[in-house]
Amino acid sequence: MKQRIAHFALVVKDYDEAIAFYTQKLHFQLLEDSPLSESKRWVRIAPPGSEECGILLAKAANERQLASVGNQTGGRVFLFLHTDNIERDYQNLLDKEVNIVRPLVEEAWGKVLVFADLYGNLWDLIEPA
Repeated sequence: MKQRIAHFALVVKDYDEAIAFYTQKLHFQLLEDSPLSESKRWVRIAPPGSEECGILLAKAANERQLASVGNQTGGRVFLFLHTDNIERDYQNLLDKEVNIVRPLVEEAWGKVLVFADLYGNLWDLIEPA
């Protein structure tokens, strides 16, 4: 048996503001943006070079979903983004005024920093050792 996670849903307030943040500030690729109805779209993004798993941006459709935007994991780090050059990406985050929650540190297993996306979801940016 072979299985893989193709993508996962990230609940957002607005498609266009989320697309702008991820593509302009994090340099993610917009893989697909297809209308499904007047209020719903199929929007997929992925980090540059990613070949396995992407993110489906899912616009909150009701108050319950809206309440989870930015807090899908109860304040824990939600996403783990690996990089081949953390200093480059750290500088990009600073240049793009992305909120750095915990500064860059070096651990035995690699270098890591924590940043928040436009909604407050926490991400680990990791350069493995």
